[in-house]
Amino acid sequence: MATVAAETAVVSRNIAGANNNTASFSRKIANVITAPNGGSQVASITNVQNQALFESVLGATSSSAAQEAISTGLTALQQTVGGTGSTTSPAAQITNLTDALQQYLASPTDSATAASTVAAASTLASTLNDASASVQQLRAQTDSQMASSVASINSLLSQFQAVNTQIVSGTASGSDVTDLLDSRNSILTQLSQQVGISTTSGANNNMSIYTDSGVTLFQGGQARSVTFQATSTYTAGTAGNAVYIDGVPVTGSSATMPIQSGALAGLANLRDNITVTYQAQLDQTAQGLISAFAETNPSPPSNVLAGLFTNGGSTAVPAAGVNAGLAAAITVNAAVDPSQGGTATLLGNGINFNYNTTNAASFTTQLQQLETNLSANQTFNAAGQIGTSNSVAGYATNSASWLETQRQSASSESTYQSTLLSSSTTALSNATGVNLDEEMSHMLDLENSYSASAKLLSTINTMFSDLNASINPMLA
Repeated sequence: MATVAAETAVVSRNIAGANNNTASFSRKIANVITAPNGGSQVASITNVQNQALFESVLGATSSSAAQEAISTGLTALQQTVGGTGSTTSPAAQITNLTDALQQYLASPTDSATAASTVAAASTLASTLNDASASVQQLRAQTDSQMASSVASINSLLSQFQAVNTQIVSGTASGSDVTDLLDSRNSILTQLSQQVGISTTSGANNNMSIYTDSGVTLFQGGQARSVTFQATSTYTAGTAGNAVYIDGVPVTGSSATMPIQSGALAGLANLRDNITVTYQAQLDQTAQGLISAFAETNPSPPSNVLAGLFTNGGSTAVPAAGVNAGLAAAITVNAAVDPSQGGTATLLGNGINFNYNTTNAASFTTQLQQLETNLSANQTFNAAGQIGTSNSVAGYATNSASWLETQRQSASSESTYQSTLLSSSTTALSNATGVNLDEEMSHMLDLENSYSASAKLLSTINTMFSDLNASINPMLA
Protein backbone atom coordinates (compact mmCIF):
# COMPACT_ATOMS: atom_id res chain seq x y z
CA MET A 1 0.00 0.00 0.00
CA ALA A 2 2.94 2.35 0.64
CA THR A 3 4.09 1.76 -2.94
CA VAL A 4 0.63 2.55 -4.30
CA ALA A 5 0.54 5.70 -2.18
CA ALA A 6 3.93 6.77 -3.58
CA GLU A 7 2.75 6.12 -7.14
CA THR A 8 -0.43 8.07 -6.43
CA ALA A 9 1.65 11.01 -5.21
CA VAL A 10 3.60 11.01 -8.50
CA VAL A 11 0.39 10.91 -10.54
CA SER A 12 -0.94 13.81 -8.46
CA ARG A 13 2.20 15.79 -9.28
CA ASN A 14 1.65 15.15 -12.98
CA ILE A 15 -1.95 16.31 -12.80
CA ALA A 16 -0.99 19.40 -10.84
CA GLY A 17 1.82 20.17 -13.30
CA ALA A 18 -0.57 19.91 -16.24
CA ASN A 19 -3.20 22.06 -14.54
CA ASN A 20 -0.60 24.73 -13.74
CA ASN A 21 0.07 24.91 -17.49
CA THR A 22 3.82 25.00 -16.87
CA ALA A 23 5.50 24.67 -20.27
CA SER A 24 8.67 23.13 -18.89
CA PHE A 25 6.89 20.51 -16.76
CA SER A 26 7.62 16.96 -17.92
CA ARG A 27 5.74 13.82 -16.98
CA LYS A 28 7.12 12.07 -13.88
CA ILE A 29 7.35 8.29 -13.63
CA ALA A 30 7.54 6.23 -10.41
CA ASN A 31 9.87 3.32 -11.11
CA VAL A 32 8.59 0.29 -9.10
CA ILE A 33 10.84 -2.69 -8.33
CA THR A 34 10.47 -5.94 -6.35
CA ALA A 35 11.81 -5.52 -2.82
CA PRO A 36 14.07 -8.14 -1.12
CA ASN A 37 11.08 -9.24 1.04
CA GLY A 38 9.04 -10.02 -2.07
CA GLY A 39 6.97 -6.86 -1.90
CA SER A 40 7.25 -3.84 -4.12
CA GLN A 41 8.70 -0.38 -3.67
CA VAL A 42 9.31 2.83 -5.63
CA ALA A 43 13.04 2.75 -6.36
CA SER A 44 13.27 6.10 -8.13
CA ILE A 45 11.36 8.86 -9.88
CA THR A 46 12.37 9.98 -13.34
CA ASN A 47 10.88 12.28 -15.89
CA VAL A 48 10.17 11.71 -19.57
CA GLN A 49 12.81 13.33 -21.75
CA ASN A 50 13.47 13.65 -25.46
CA GLN A 51 16.81 15.35 -25.95
CA ALA A 52 16.53 15.53 -29.74
CA LEU A 53 13.22 17.38 -29.60
CA PHE A 54 14.42 19.61 -26.79
CA GLU A 55 17.49 20.64 -28.81
CA SER A 56 15.18 21.30 -31.76
CA VAL A 57 13.15 23.66 -29.56
CA LEU A 58 16.32 25.43 -28.43
CA GLY A 59 17.48 25.89 -32.02
CA ALA A 60 14.10 27.13 -33.22
CA THR A 61 13.87 29.52 -30.27
CA SER A 62 17.28 31.04 -31.11
CA SER A 63 16.57 31.38 -34.84
CA SER A 64 13.16 32.91 -34.22
CA ALA A 65 14.57 35.43 -31.71
CA ALA A 66 17.32 36.53 -34.11
CA GLN A 67 14.94 37.16 -36.99
CA GLU A 68 12.41 38.85 -34.71
CA ALA A 69 15.09 41.30 -33.51
CA ILE A 70 16.03 42.20 -37.11
CA SER A 71 12.43 42.39 -38.32
CA THR A 72 11.34 44.64 -35.46
CA GLY A 73 14.26 47.02 -35.98
CA LEU A 74 13.84 47.28 -39.76
CA THR A 75 10.09 47.79 -39.49
CA ALA A 76 10.63 50.69 -37.10
CA LEU A 77 13.31 52.17 -39.38
CA GLN A 78 11.18 51.91 -42.50
CA GLN A 79 8.23 53.55 -40.78
CA THR A 80 10.54 56.48 -40.03
CA VAL A 81 12.42 56.91 -43.32
CA GLY A 82 9.66 55.72 -45.65
CA GLY A 83 9.41 52.73 -47.96
CA THR A 84 9.19 52.28 -51.70
CA GLY A 85 5.65 53.69 -51.88
CA SER A 86 6.20 56.48 -49.39
CA THR A 87 5.93 60.13 -50.41
CA THR A 88 8.40 61.15 -47.72
CA SER A 89 11.34 58.87 -48.57
CA PRO A 90 14.60 60.29 -50.01
CA ALA A 91 13.70 58.75 -53.38
CA ALA A 92 10.31 60.50 -53.38
CA GLN A 93 11.93 63.80 -52.41
CA ILE A 94 14.42 63.51 -55.29
CA THR A 95 11.46 63.06 -57.63
CA ASN A 96 9.87 66.19 -56.15
CA LEU A 97 13.12 68.12 -56.70
CA THR A 98 13.35 66.90 -60.29
CA ASP A 99 9.78 68.01 -60.96
CA ALA A 100 10.43 71.42 -59.41
CA LEU A 101 13.63 71.85 -61.43
CA GLN A 102 11.77 71.03 -64.65
CA GLN A 103 9.08 73.60 -63.81
CA TYR A 104 11.79 76.17 -63.16
CA LEU A 105 13.40 75.26 -66.46
CA ALA A 106 10.06 75.88 -68.17
CA SER A 107 9.73 79.29 -66.47
CA PRO A 108 13.27 80.56 -65.89
CA THR A 109 12.10 84.11 -65.21
CA ASP A 110 9.69 83.06 -62.46
CA SER A 111 11.39 83.74 -59.12
CA ALA A 112 8.61 81.91 -57.27
CA THR A 113 9.37 78.74 -59.23
CA ALA A 114 13.04 79.19 -58.41
CA ALA A 115 12.14 79.48 -54.73
CA SER A 116 9.99 76.34 -54.98
CA THR A 117 12.95 74.45 -56.44
CA VAL A 118 15.19 75.54 -53.58
CA ALA A 119 12.44 74.63 -51.10
CA ALA A 120 12.22 71.13 -52.62
CA ALA A 121 15.99 70.83 -52.31
CA SER A 122 15.82 71.95 -48.69
CA THR A 123 13.15 69.34 -47.93
CA LEU A 124 15.30 66.68 -49.59
CA ALA A 125 18.34 67.66 -47.53
CA SER A 126 16.27 67.56 -44.34
CA THR A 127 14.89 64.15 -45.31
CA LEU A 128 18.42 62.78 -45.64
CA ASN A 129 19.43 64.44 -42.35
CA ASP A 130 16.44 62.89 -40.57
CA ALA A 131 16.95 59.47 -42.17
CA SER A 132 20.59 59.44 -41.07
CA ALA A 133 19.58 60.45 -37.55
CA SER A 134 16.97 57.66 -37.49
CA VAL A 135 19.56 55.09 -38.51
CA GLN A 136 21.94 56.16 -35.77
CA GLN A 137 19.14 56.28 -33.19
CA LEU A 138 18.23 52.74 -34.14
CA ARG A 139 21.88 51.68 -33.76
CA ALA A 140 22.01 53.29 -30.29
CA GLN A 141 18.73 51.63 -29.32
CA THR A 142 19.98 48.30 -30.61
CA ASP A 143 23.22 48.74 -28.67
CA SER A 144 21.18 49.27 -25.50
CA GLN A 145 19.17 46.12 -26.25
CA MET A 146 22.42 44.21 -26.65
CA ALA A 147 23.45 45.38 -23.18
CA SER A 148 20.13 44.13 -21.80
CA SER A 149 20.59 40.82 -23.59
CA VAL A 150 24.06 40.37 -22.10
CA ALA A 151 22.69 41.14 -18.62
CA SER A 152 19.97 38.52 -19.15
CA ILE A 153 22.53 35.95 -20.26
CA ASN A 154 24.68 36.49 -17.18
CA SER A 155 21.63 36.31 -14.92
CA LEU A 156 20.43 33.09 -16.56
CA LEU A 157 23.90 31.53 -16.35
CA SER A 158 23.99 32.36 -12.64
CA GLN A 159 20.59 30.70 -12.15
CA PHE A 160 21.73 27.76 -14.22
CA GLN A 161 24.84 27.30 -12.08
CA ALA A 162 22.75 27.15 -8.89
CA VAL A 163 20.26 24.64 -10.29
CA ASN A 164 22.93 22.54 -11.97
CA THR A 165 24.84 22.27 -8.69
CA GLN A 166 21.69 20.94 -6.95
CA ILE A 167 21.08 18.46 -9.76
CA VAL A 168 24.63 17.08 -9.64
CA SER A 169 24.44 16.75 -5.86
CA GLY A 170 20.96 15.24 -5.88
CA THR A 171 21.78 12.78 -8.65
CA ALA A 172 24.87 11.60 -6.76
CA SER A 173 22.81 10.98 -3.61
CA GLY A 174 19.89 9.35 -5.47
CA SER A 175 17.40 12.09 -4.69
CA ASP A 176 14.45 13.02 -6.87
CA VAL A 177 15.82 15.79 -9.14
CA THR A 178 13.07 15.75 -11.76
CA ASP A 179 11.66 19.15 -10.82
CA LEU A 180 15.18 20.59 -10.86
CA LEU A 181 15.70 19.14 -14.34
CA ASP A 182 12.53 20.89 -15.48
CA SER A 183 13.81 24.15 -13.99
CA ARG A 184 17.15 23.71 -15.74
CA ASN A 185 15.43 23.11 -19.07
CA SER A 186 13.33 26.23 -18.53
CA ILE A 187 16.51 28.27 -17.99
CA LEU A 188 18.08 26.78 -21.12
CA THR A 189 15.01 27.73 -23.15
CA GLN A 190 15.21 31.31 -21.88
CA LEU A 191 18.95 31.37 -22.57
CA SER A 192 18.40 30.19 -26.15
CA GLN A 193 16.22 33.25 -26.76
CA GLN A 194 19.27 35.42 -26.13
CA VAL A 195 21.98 33.33 -27.79
CA GLY A 196 22.11 30.11 -29.80
CA ILE A 197 23.38 27.25 -27.62
CA SER A 198 24.24 23.58 -27.58
CA THR A 199 24.64 21.36 -24.51
CA THR A 200 26.39 18.22 -23.38
CA SER A 201 25.80 16.18 -20.22
CA GLY A 202 28.39 14.45 -18.09
CA ALA A 203 28.47 12.43 -14.87
CA ASN A 204 25.64 12.96 -12.39
CA ASN A 205 23.71 15.07 -14.95
CA ASN A 206 26.40 17.74 -14.92
CA MET A 207 25.84 19.88 -18.01
CA SER A 208 28.06 22.10 -20.17
CA ILE A 209 26.77 24.88 -22.45
CA TYR A 210 28.38 26.25 -25.60
CA THR A 211 27.30 28.96 -28.01
CA ASP A 212 26.25 27.89 -31.49
CA SER A 213 29.72 29.01 -32.60
CA GLY A 214 31.46 26.76 -30.05
CA VAL A 215 32.45 29.26 -27.35
CA THR A 216 32.07 27.86 -23.81
CA LEU A 217 29.33 29.48 -21.72
CA PHE A 218 29.23 27.00 -18.84
CA GLN A 219 31.55 24.14 -18.01
CA GLY A 220 32.86 22.37 -14.93
CA GLY A 221 30.09 23.82 -12.80
CA GLN A 222 31.18 27.39 -13.55
CA ALA A 223 29.49 30.05 -15.69
CA ARG A 224 31.72 32.05 -18.01
CA SER A 225 31.62 35.83 -17.91
CA VAL A 226 29.82 37.61 -20.75
CA THR A 227 30.87 41.27 -21.05
CA PHE A 228 29.84 44.22 -23.17
CA GLN A 229 30.56 47.94 -22.98
CA ALA A 230 27.53 49.84 -24.26
CA THR A 231 27.83 52.93 -26.48
CA SER A 232 25.14 55.51 -25.81
CA THR A 233 25.69 57.84 -28.81
CA TYR A 234 26.16 56.78 -32.41
CA THR A 235 27.26 58.61 -35.54
CA ALA A 236 27.82 57.15 -38.99
CA GLY A 237 31.47 56.44 -38.20
CA THR A 238 30.87 54.82 -34.80
CA ALA A 239 31.82 51.16 -34.53
CA GLY A 240 29.85 49.39 -31.81
CA ASN A 241 31.74 47.45 -29.16
CA ALA A 242 31.96 43.68 -29.35
CA VAL A 243 30.41 41.21 -26.92
CA TYR A 244 33.00 39.00 -25.21
CA ILE A 245 32.55 35.59 -23.66
CA ASP A 246 35.42 34.72 -21.35
CA GLY A 247 37.55 37.21 -23.29
CA VAL A 248 36.60 35.87 -26.74
CA PRO A 249 34.82 38.37 -29.07
CA VAL A 250 31.61 36.83 -30.43
CA THR A 251 30.14 39.83 -32.27
CA GLY A 252 31.56 42.45 -34.60
CA SER A 253 34.31 42.38 -37.20
CA SER A 254 36.90 41.15 -34.68
CA ALA A 255 34.89 38.05 -33.77
CA THR A 256 36.77 34.86 -34.59
CA MET A 257 33.85 32.69 -33.42
CA PRO A 258 30.76 34.86 -34.10
CA ILE A 259 27.46 33.73 -32.65
CA GLN A 260 24.88 32.78 -35.29
CA SER A 261 21.47 33.00 -33.65
CA GLY A 262 19.53 34.32 -30.69
CA ALA A 263 18.38 37.89 -30.08
CA LEU A 264 21.96 39.00 -29.38
CA ALA A 265 23.16 37.80 -32.80
CA GLY A 266 20.20 39.46 -34.53
CA LEU A 267 20.78 42.74 -32.73
CA ALA A 268 24.50 42.69 -33.55
CA ASN A 269 23.72 42.05 -37.22
CA LEU A 270 21.24 44.92 -37.23
CA ARG A 271 23.64 47.33 -35.49
CA ASP A 272 26.86 46.41 -37.29
CA ASN A 273 25.78 45.35 -40.77
CA ILE A 274 22.27 46.16 -41.99
CA THR A 275 21.99 49.71 -40.64
CA VAL A 276 25.62 50.47 -41.57
CA THR A 277 24.92 49.45 -45.16
CA TYR A 278 21.77 51.57 -45.28
CA GLN A 279 23.69 54.53 -43.85
CA ALA A 280 26.26 54.07 -46.62
CA GLN A 281 23.42 54.25 -49.16
CA LEU A 282 22.16 57.50 -47.64
CA ASP A 283 25.68 58.93 -47.66
CA GLN A 284 26.16 57.91 -51.29
CA THR A 285 22.84 59.52 -52.19
CA ALA A 286 24.04 62.75 -50.56
CA GLN A 287 27.33 62.44 -52.43
CA GLY A 288 25.44 62.01 -55.69
CA LEU A 289 23.31 65.10 -55.08
CA ILE A 290 26.29 67.31 -54.24
CA SER A 291 28.08 66.07 -57.35
CA ALA A 292 25.03 66.49 -59.61
CA PHE A 293 24.60 70.13 -58.63
CA ALA A 294 28.31 70.99 -58.39
CA GLU A 295 29.49 73.91 -60.51
CA THR A 296 32.62 74.00 -62.67
CA ASN A 297 34.46 77.25 -63.13
CA PRO A 298 34.05 78.15 -66.84
CA SER A 299 37.45 79.81 -66.69
CA PRO A 300 40.79 78.37 -65.70
CA PRO A 301 41.65 76.77 -63.36
CA SER A 302 38.24 75.10 -64.01
CA ASN A 303 37.88 74.23 -60.36
CA VAL A 304 34.69 72.55 -59.12
CA LEU A 305 32.69 73.87 -56.16
CA ALA A 306 29.53 72.64 -54.45
CA GLY A 307 26.42 74.31 -55.84
CA LEU A 308 22.85 73.75 -54.62
CA PHE A 309 23.89 71.13 -52.05
CA THR A 310 26.89 71.43 -49.74
CA ASN A 311 28.59 69.36 -47.10
CA GLY A 312 27.60 71.35 -44.02
CA GLY A 313 28.01 74.68 -45.84
CA SER A 314 31.44 73.96 -47.33
CA THR A 315 31.86 74.69 -51.02
CA ALA A 316 34.36 71.82 -51.33
CA VAL A 317 32.99 68.82 -53.20
CA PRO A 318 33.60 65.64 -51.13
CA ALA A 319 35.97 63.23 -52.86
CA ALA A 320 34.53 59.95 -54.07
CA GLY A 321 34.50 57.35 -51.30
CA VAL A 322 32.46 56.17 -48.34
CA ASN A 323 32.04 59.68 -46.85
CA ALA A 324 30.48 58.38 -43.64
CA GLY A 325 27.91 60.77 -42.23
CA LEU A 326 27.52 62.93 -45.37
CA ALA A 327 23.74 62.38 -45.31
CA ALA A 328 23.64 63.93 -41.85
CA ALA A 329 25.60 66.99 -42.99
CA ILE A 330 24.15 67.75 -46.41
CA THR A 331 22.45 71.13 -46.57
CA VAL A 332 21.21 73.61 -49.15
CA ASN A 333 23.67 76.35 -50.08
CA ALA A 334 22.77 79.44 -48.07
CA ALA A 335 23.49 81.61 -51.11
CA VAL A 336 20.28 80.36 -52.80
CA ASP A 337 18.14 79.77 -49.72
CA PRO A 338 15.75 82.69 -49.14
CA SER A 339 15.22 81.57 -45.54
CA GLN A 340 18.94 82.23 -44.99
CA GLY A 341 19.00 85.51 -46.93
CA GLY A 342 20.00 83.89 -50.23
CA THR A 343 18.70 84.44 -53.76
CA ALA A 344 16.96 81.43 -55.31
CA THR A 345 17.45 82.61 -58.90
CA LEU A 346 21.20 82.19 -58.54
CA LEU A 347 20.52 78.52 -59.12
CA GLY A 348 19.79 79.28 -62.80
CA ASN A 349 22.61 81.75 -63.36
CA GLY A 350 25.27 80.11 -61.22
CA ILE A 351 25.90 80.21 -57.49
CA ASN A 352 29.69 80.24 -57.44
CA PHE A 353 30.31 81.32 -61.05
CA ASN A 354 28.26 83.51 -63.40
CA TYR A 355 27.21 81.38 -66.36
CA ASN A 356 24.76 83.98 -67.62
CA THR A 357 27.38 86.42 -68.85
CA THR A 358 24.93 88.20 -71.17
CA ASN A 359 22.42 88.58 -68.36
CA ALA A 360 19.71 87.05 -70.60
CA ALA A 361 16.29 86.99 -68.95
CA SER A 362 15.43 83.47 -70.18
CA PHE A 363 18.86 81.93 -69.63
CA THR A 364 18.37 78.16 -69.20
CA THR A 365 21.75 76.65 -70.07
CA GLN A 366 22.74 76.05 -66.45
CA LEU A 367 19.33 74.67 -65.51
CA GLN A 368 19.48 72.28 -68.47
CA GLN A 369 22.94 71.17 -67.33
CA LEU A 370 21.68 70.55 -63.81
CA GLU A 371 18.74 68.52 -65.12
CA THR A 372 21.13 66.50 -67.30
CA ASN A 373 23.49 65.92 -64.36
CA LEU A 374 20.61 64.80 -62.14
CA SER A 375 19.55 62.09 -64.59
CA ALA A 376 23.06 61.04 -65.63
CA ASN A 377 24.75 57.93 -64.26
CA GLN A 378 27.31 58.42 -61.53
CA THR A 379 29.77 56.11 -59.83
CA PHE A 380 28.81 55.09 -56.29
CA ASN A 381 30.89 53.36 -53.66
CA ALA A 382 30.38 49.59 -53.39
CA ALA A 383 29.76 49.88 -49.64
CA GLY A 384 26.09 50.54 -50.41
CA GLN A 385 25.73 47.05 -51.94
CA ILE A 386 23.18 48.21 -54.54
CA GLY A 387 25.46 48.72 -57.53
CA THR A 388 28.10 51.29 -58.41
CA SER A 389 26.62 52.96 -61.51
CA ASN A 390 23.27 54.70 -61.54
CA SER A 391 21.59 58.08 -61.54
CA VAL A 392 21.17 59.56 -58.10
CA ALA A 393 17.41 59.12 -58.40
CA GLY A 394 17.81 55.49 -59.48
CA TYR A 395 20.27 54.88 -56.65
CA ALA A 396 17.84 56.31 -54.07
CA THR A 397 15.02 54.17 -55.50
CA ASN A 398 17.19 51.07 -55.28
CA SER A 399 18.04 52.00 -51.70
CA ALA A 400 14.35 52.13 -50.76
CA SER A 401 13.81 48.76 -52.47
CA TRP A 402 16.82 47.28 -50.69
CA LEU A 403 15.46 48.35 -47.30
CA GLU A 404 12.02 46.93 -48.13
CA THR A 405 13.58 43.65 -49.29
CA GLN A 406 15.60 43.38 -46.09
CA ARG A 407 12.50 44.04 -44.00
CA GLN A 408 10.32 41.59 -45.89
CA SER A 409 13.02 38.92 -45.78
CA ALA A 410 13.46 39.31 -42.02
CA SER A 411 9.70 39.34 -41.47
CA SER A 412 9.14 36.23 -43.58
CA GLU A 413 12.02 34.41 -41.93
CA SER A 414 10.72 35.46 -38.51
CA THR A 415 7.28 34.06 -39.32
CA TYR A 416 8.81 30.84 -40.67
CA GLN A 417 11.01 30.38 -37.62
CA SER A 418 8.06 31.08 -35.31
CA THR A 419 6.11 28.35 -37.07
CA LEU A 420 9.01 25.93 -36.66
CA LEU A 421 9.24 26.86 -32.99
CA SER A 422 5.54 26.23 -32.49
CA SER A 423 5.79 22.83 -34.19
CA SER A 424 8.87 21.85 -32.20
CA THR A 425 7.30 22.96 -28.93
CA THR A 426 4.14 20.97 -29.66
CA ALA A 427 6.15 17.88 -30.57
CA LEU A 428 8.17 18.15 -27.36
CA SER A 429 5.03 18.65 -25.28
CA ASN A 430 3.39 15.59 -26.87
CA ALA A 431 6.48 13.50 -26.19
CA THR A 432 7.32 14.57 -22.65
CA GLY A 433 4.25 16.37 -21.32
CA VAL A 434 1.29 15.13 -19.32
CA ASN A 435 -1.83 13.59 -20.86
CA LEU A 436 -4.55 14.28 -18.32
CA ASP A 437 -6.81 11.47 -19.58
CA GLU A 438 -4.02 8.94 -19.12
CA GLU A 439 -3.10 10.29 -15.70
CA MET A 440 -6.73 10.22 -14.49
CA SER A 441 -7.08 6.65 -15.74
CA HIS A 442 -3.86 5.70 -13.97
CA MET A 443 -5.08 7.41 -10.82
CA LEU A 444 -8.32 5.37 -10.95
CA ASP A 445 -6.32 2.14 -11.32
CA LEU A 446 -4.17 3.08 -8.33
CA GLU A 447 -7.25 3.92 -6.22
CA ASN A 448 -8.81 0.58 -7.10
CA SER A 449 -5.60 -1.19 -6.27
CA TYR A 450 -5.33 0.68 -2.98
CA SER A 451 -8.97 -0.09 -2.10
CA ALA A 452 -8.52 -3.76 -2.94
CA SER A 453 -5.41 -3.95 -0.79
CA ALA A 454 -7.13 -2.18 2.07
CA LYS A 455 -10.13 -4.51 1.79
CA LEU A 456 -7.83 -7.54 1.80
CA LEU A 457 -6.00 -6.34 4.90
CA SER A 458 -9.31 -5.58 6.61
CA THR A 459 -10.61 -9.06 5.79
CA ILE A 460 -7.41 -10.69 7.05
CA ASN A 461 -7.60 -8.65 10.22
CA THR A 462 -11.21 -9.73 10.76
CA MET A 463 -10.29 -13.34 10.21
CA PHE A 464 -7.48 -13.15 12.75
CA SER A 465 -9.80 -11.47 15.24
CA ASP A 466 -12.42 -14.17 14.80
CA LEU A 467 -9.77 -16.88 15.15
CA ASN A 468 -8.44 -15.39 18.36
CA ALA A 469 -11.97 -15.10 19.71
CA SER A 470 -12.75 -18.74 19.05
CA ILE A 471 -9.47 -19.88 20.66
CA ASN A 472 -9.78 -17.74 23.73
CA PRO A 473 -13.35 -16.49 24.28
CA MET A 474 -12.19 -14.44 27.25
CA LEU A 475 -10.30 -12.11 24.83
CA ALA A 476 -13.34 -11.56 22.65
